[in-house]
Formats: sequence, C-alpha cells, structure tokens
Amino acid sequence: MDEPSSDPGPDAPAGAAAPQAEGGGAAPADDRALREAQRAVLARAVGAERETAEAFLDYLRRVVADKARGLTEEQARRRLVPSRTTVAGLLRHLTLVERNWFQRVVGGRSAAELELPLDTADDTWDVPAEATLASLTADYERECARSRETAARFGLDHVFGHEEAERLSLRWILLHMIEETARHAGHADILREQTDGRTGDGG
Repeated sequence: MDEPSSDPGPDAPAGAAAPQAEGGGAAPADDRALREAQRAVLARAVGAERETAEAFLDYLRRVVADKARGLTEEQARRRLVPSRTTVAGLLRHLTLVERNWFQRVVGGRSAAELELPLDTADDTWDVPAEATLASLTADYERECARSRETAARFGLDHVFGHEEAERLSLRWILLHMIEETARHAGHADILREQTDGRTGDGG
C-alpha cells in the first residue's frame, strides 16, 4: 500500500539518495533507521540464506515500529475494526510473539518466567493501562534486540522442541517470524491509513 514517494524504497537502485526532511535538512533518526533497513535488504540480493532472512525480518520489524510514529495515545489505541487489532495492540502482540519464539522456544525459558500469557492468543493483544506508545515501541525494539542475540547462538539447522510440531529448526522459526511480522505490518499500514491517511513503509 505504498504511496508514490521520492524516498528510495527497498527496490531503489543502490546509491539512491537518502530522504530529506522538509526544508532540505537531514531526515529524522527514525527515517534513517528505516532506510538503512531497506538498504540492508537490497545489499543481500545475492547474499547467504541466513543474512538475507535476518535482513528481511529486521526490515519488517522497523516498519512495524515506524507505523506507530506520530500517532497520539488515543489514535494508537483506537479500534477501527471489530477485532482487538489496534496499533498499540500490534506492538504489544508482536513483542510477546518475539519473546515466545526466541526466549521461550529458542532460549529454553519458561512461559511463567517470561510472563507470557499463553492461555489464549487473544490475551497477547491486551495493552496494559499504564503503557504508552513510547513504552510499547521501546519494549518491542528491546525484545527484537534480545531475539537477535538469542538466535545468534544457534545455526539455522539447530532444532528446538515444541509442543505442537515436536521439533522446529531455527530456519523455520525465522521464516515464520518473517510471515508473522509482515502480516501485522500490513495490518498496521491499513490502520494508519484509516487514522490519518498515511501509507507506505514509515509512519
């Protein structure tokens, strides 16, 4: 749902100009981080399997975080669809999804230790009353960093136990996280467009 833009996207040729803020100044730090994630994907167009998968996952993580940028607290929590899906809820949900797969399944820690609400998937969409958009975004980015650190300890073929599939490889988990994060990035894009008309990779 990207809108026409002069900013280089992931399909832009190498060396495309970095985005500029209004008035010709440097782009905000969040914009630069997103463009760096886009360039990292393009730089791995003929890269190895793992670095390519990780670049795509990091890019999608950045897109999700940037979708919340510029919203008010009320806008982030506003329900625009019948389900619990809100921008704030997406950040909370994906934080817990990262924690579940990389700290519980890959890291071997218990759900109780990680304070994971695994009774029902709906619980992962509940946003704590005291949470702010800034704290939800920071929690998500912190959890993604922990995921990277945990995954780095294992090879793609390393297998982990799982209650449903019995055994899963790190390769499968990374691909699943790309699918999960991409799907919710699309949800966030639609919610953001419904809120203030903004579309595209960033907020």
